[in-house]
Amino acid sequence: MRITLGDKTMTKSVRSKSGSTKTKGRKPSSTETPAARLGQPLGDLPLDERRALGKKLRTSVPRESHGIWSRNADHPGAVEIVMQTNKGRQADLVPLRLARMIASPFAFYRGAAAVMAYDLAPTPVTGIHTVLCGDAHLNNFGLYGTPQRDVVFDLNDFDETVIGPWEWDLKRLTASVNLAARENGMNRRERDIAVRKCASGYRVNMDRLQSMGVLETWYLHAYPGVDPPLGRMDAKTNAVAVKAMNKAAAQTNLTLLAKVAEKQNGRDWRFREDPPVLTRVDAKTRKSVIDSLQAYGTTLPRERQFMLTRYRVADVAHRVVGVGSVGTRAYLVLLFGNGDGDPLFLQVKEAIVPALAPFITRVGREFSHEGQRIVIGQRALQASTDVMLGWTQIGKLPFFVRQMKNMKGSIPLEWLSGSSFDFYAFGCGALLARAHARTTDAARIAGYCGKSVILDDALALWAEAYGNQTVLDHAALVKAVENDPRVQAFVGPSIPRLLT
Repeated sequence: MRITLGDKTMTKSVRSKSGSTKTKGRKPSSTETPAARLGQPLGDLPLDERRALGKKLRTSVPRESHGIWSRNADHPGAVEIVMQTNKGRQADLVPLRLARMIASPFAFYRGAAAVMAYDLAPTPVTGIHTVLCGDAHLNNFGLYGTPQRDVVFDLNDFDETVIGPWEWDLKRLTASVNLAARENGMNRRERDIAVRKCASGYRVNMDRLQSMGVLETWYLHAYPGVDPPLGRMDAKTNAVAVKAMNKAAAQTNLTLLAKVAEKQNGRDWRFREDPPVLTRVDAKTRKSVIDSLQAYGTTLPRERQFMLTRYRVADVAHRVVGVGSVGTRAYLVLLFGNGDGDPLFLQVKEAIVPALAPFITRVGREFSHEGQRIVIGQRALQASTDVMLGWTQIGKLPFFVRQMKNMKGSIPLEWLSGSSFDFYAFGCGALLARAHARTTDAARIAGYCGKSVILDDALALWAEAYGNQTVLDHAALVKAVENDPRVQAFVGPSIPRLLT
């Protein structure tokens, strides 16, 4: 007997002639379970039949169609969308957000997920859904520590996670490869090669994953410095990976303590202000954040709730992070467990409505809380997740909670060129395939993608076209804020530090 999730009356579906799944007699309801929306019943079919269904989708959605793109005439405009997404953010930090976005076209792209959502919505899709990262650009892959204290490489940002078409994540990723390549001085031919590598990483790994066991797929991890199953790293790439891994392994709660906090009066630990990145909060905000940890604790497994009670709060501050997240409320909480040598930093970060929300159907009641949505998405996509991951509420605003420093690190894209950049792009594509395969039918996607380079070539065209558009969008935003002294105050030599 197949295990089913949720109300069976809400999951009845039929397959169309093309092989895609559609709900019988009505549009998908917001109360449908994630399993139903992801097409769980197809697991009853043999692998070769599911792969054939995917291949059949090429008739209605030719792979070449993904390479044809131009912005719709009714698009509201990139600058207008960016300004709209400033609403609800902390007004005093909006100029900093804009300053970070105008640093370069790729920086703009990182902060403009909402702009791309409008552009992705009308693009061709096969109808195969998965849990999406929602913001799968190159800088949202990174290093972090597992509960076993191994350093792994994986997706590491899930603020925009939703359930939707797998193509949207892959297009977000391939366009970011093109833009990062431009920033590294690569020409059109080199950019196309890198994007094709990324697309082939996704396609080849999905082909491998389709025949693997479900549990086996969920056990897969990527260890930096260790050759992946799909290819060997050259000496330069391996050196970069090992260097980044060693640096990440040193990023612990204890090392962060020395950087951002100090002991006052020989007894009380307090954050050391570093505006605008790290600033103090007033007494009311401090109390609200601390109180929110009570509700957060109930979202942890029972044994981790006990672990959390072993810690006491020492201080609370506001810490600006990222590019797209600037202006949202993000608090840093310093706690101590077994004395001063046992610090824990928790990030309590506002969970905003994802950029893709206007273009999808919400699935499952648990997705109605934006913090819970992020936690579910992260647990679905990441091979190993933070043991302190949970969600909470402060006033009417949803938040999620995670460790701030958990052996976290990144591979700086500026370190990469030529074969090392191509390998990194390939690896990120392969990792995205593994993340998607955890919550959808890999055989159908593999059948659609095929073994040829047709999809790779199409996505190279897509990425170049979208890269060109992003350059124009970035220039438009630069012009829009060139006379704004609040934004210009953050522009200049301080930009590199502000981008961290």
